[in-house]
Amino acid sequence: MKFRVEREVLADAVTWVARGLPARPPVPVLAGLLIEANDEGTLTLSAFDYEVSAKITVAADVSESGTVLVLGRLLADISRNLPSKPVDISTDGSKVSVTCGSSRFSLMQMPADDYPTLPTSPAPSGTVAGDVFTQAVAQVSIAADRGDTLPILTGVRVEIDGEKMTLLATDRYRLAMRELTWNPEASDASHVALVPARTLSETAKALGASGTVDLALGSSAGGEGLVGFEAGQRRTTTRLLDGEYPKVTSIFPTTVETESVIKTADLVEAVKRVALVAERNTPVRLRFSEGQVAIEAGTGDDAQASEAVEAVLTGPEIEIAFNPQFLLDGLGAVGTEYSRLSFTQPSRPAVLSGQDKEDGDADTSYRYVLMPVRFAS
Repeated sequence: MKFRVEREVLADAVTWVARGLPARPPVPVLAGLLIEANDEGTLTLSAFDYEVSAKITVAADVSESGTVLVLGRLLADISRNLPSKPVDISTDGSKVSVTCGSSRFSLMQMPADDYPTLPTSPAPSGTVAGDVFTQAVAQVSIAADRGDTLPILTGVRVEIDGEKMTLLATDRYRLAMRELTWNPEASDASHVALVPARTLSETAKALGASGTVDLALGSSAGGEGLVGFEAGQRRTTTRLLDGEYPKVTSIFPTTVETESVIKTADLVEAVKRVALVAERNTPVRLRFSEGQVAIEAGTGDDAQASEAVEAVLTGPEIEIAFNPQFLLDGLGAVGTEYSRLSFTQPSRPAVLSGQDKEDGDADTSYRYVLMPVRFAS
């Protein structure tokens, strides 16, 4: 095998494919990255660990076709640090030679015959705008559980109903839900999939720069246990989580007693400052009154802080406490100049949504439910 490829093209492709390689693979061959060069002048790089597959095809000047398997993370590190010149890669016996300018590397070939077969490229179930999908995934995945106690909560629930796509995630302390419109292949499309949040987040970031992302769900993805994504020449599949997701939408309050509209950036900065004195796992308290919200942290002999931010209040005054990081996660996700907080009572979940103008309507396509924290009065 022998080919030449631009350094930026190689580095981008290898980095994307190698991003999901396991740090401690159960079988050594799974640390490998498969390179296939063909006479048509294309280079296909792929990786697979039985959970996630990634494949990308790029243009290259191929002198001699062939297939080789090398350590993926090592090739990614090398390709990112090469000088900005064309890269020549060729096989030499059991070694793979990488040359760029005066830089030369020699890598060991891994047994390509032992490498597992990647899932076939799935047929798309529909398409979604890349920027919308990336934002939606980022807004929801922040609420997914990061622990291993309940593996099912480490996923994002993706529900398809015709042209409506609903993303949902919760870690029991907060819940994030985003509704968006996509373009299904079939108008009566109906799917439910539980995608690992970390994988979905990385995939959305990597593919979202493209104009559109193809999604393959259900039988289109090659089976009920897979979901496929494709954008441009990048294709990836991931195995879905098993189990029944809890019916958490009942958490959304059915009534609202008090609402407050606040400039998002002002509240973020104030909460960050006040939270500096909050010990680990202690809340910040928010006291909503006419024209302002007072934010406080710390009690008794501990360090204390307080700050007030302008706010529009509708309904009775209320005092409520939240985990500061969970509150900041939600405020960082709304993506609008103003945030609306809706309350029923201090012991009940609050709902955060965004809006573009202070006196405008809330954009309920994204809702972030936050469980309050009890605090000593």
